Amino acid sequence: MAGFGFDSSHGSAVSQGQEAYIVLQVVLTEKFLGTGSGTASLTNLQNVINEQAAKGYRLHTITTTSSGSKGFLGGDKIQATLVFERLDLK
Repeated sequence: MAGFGFDSSHGSAVSQGQEAYIVLQVVLTEKFLGTGSGTASLTNLQNVINEQAAKGYRLHTITTTSSGSKGFLGGDKIQATLVFERLDLK
């Protein structure tokens, strides 16, 4: 059964401080052989969301797209784009 691994880093837009919205991109890698599980991916996504929640942001929108393949038995990559909204906007 195929699972999804999690690349160790995530990208974000450049921030100048207390922005109204923050955009993060997270790459999940599907693995046909070797290690990787859907549970680990969900835990890592949860950590990214909780990290932003601790900073006063809530998840506004999440989208996913296929972002490439490593070829036969190498797995595919799925890119998740998360938009977080600051809670204390005035």
